[in-house]
Amino acid sequence: MGNLQLHKKHNLSSMRKLALGTWRTTYDPSVYGSMTIRMDAAIEYLQKFREKTGKKLTVTHMMAKAMGGVLEKMPDANAIMRFNRIYLRQQIGVFFQVAMKDPKTGEIDLSGVTVLNPEQKTTEDIYDEFSAQVKKVRAYKDEKLEKTRGLIKSLPYFMLKPFVWTIGFLSYTLNLDLRWLNIPKDAFGSVMITNIGSLGLEEAYVPLVPYSRVPLLLAMGPVQDTPLVENGEVVIGKTMKVYATFDHRILDGSHAAVMSRVLQQWFASPFAHFDSLDEKQGSAVDEQSELG
Repeated sequence: MGNLQLHKKHNLSSMRKLALGTWRTTYDPSVYGSMTIRMDAAIEYLQKFREKTGKKLTVTHMMAKAMGGVLEKMPDANAIMRFNRIYLRQQIGVFFQVAMKDPKTGEIDLSGVTVLNPEQKTTEDIYDEFSAQVKKVRAYKDEKLEKTRGLIKSLPYFMLKPFVWTIGFLSYTLNLDLRWLNIPKDAFGSVMITNIGSLGLEEAYVPLVPYSRVPLLLAMGPVQDTPLVENGEVVIGKTMKVYATFDHRILDGSHAAVMSRVLQQWFASPFAHFDSLDEKQGSAVDEQSELG
């Protein structure tokens, strides 16, 4: 079995084939855009979820579930490039960056966790899985991840680029399972997301990471009180900015429009899209989230 389960995309439009012929690598076709999401209903849902379950759900957990719904609605965005062809992934994976500090050097480092098939899981399942993964990563107890980090740290600088590109080529272009080399299977998922709001930043566009083959990266800003116009009057509402970077060889404005609309719908009507709180039992367990 390969690194990913894939099938070739057929019947490409003329625009899509033109895009494939225009850019050589992910360095060339980066497109940037942002959207503002109304968050009043989402914050209400989040608070009621916490009251019902005792679990400290955050917007980050909700984004994992919502992006599963977005990619399920727009499967053409769940893709990678191989041999200058688009291949559709058969599994959705959402990768989140995790900030951590090296206990020996004190240096700030970035790692990550990936939740697979979020569209098939409940919001509570995603919360539990994320929390467990993040605690394990930050405690340096993820054995495979630590072996990979150790290997990278041991490489001389002149070998970094060849190593990264070779691993990317083997894992994605040739689609080989490299777990025997302590390289995680499907390490970066379908979309990479970072919560810049939890870092104190209001705006940032994340660059594409060519060796990961991920065509879509999102940066979540903080939830803020914002003056809005409703029915001709200025009101204060809660909003969140999301900053997107995508690979124009795979995605264009029509894809982005659908994904933006679906994401807006999920957060505008959370009680209809996330877990039904009427069915949850209050556990009175006050768990501390590891995500912002």
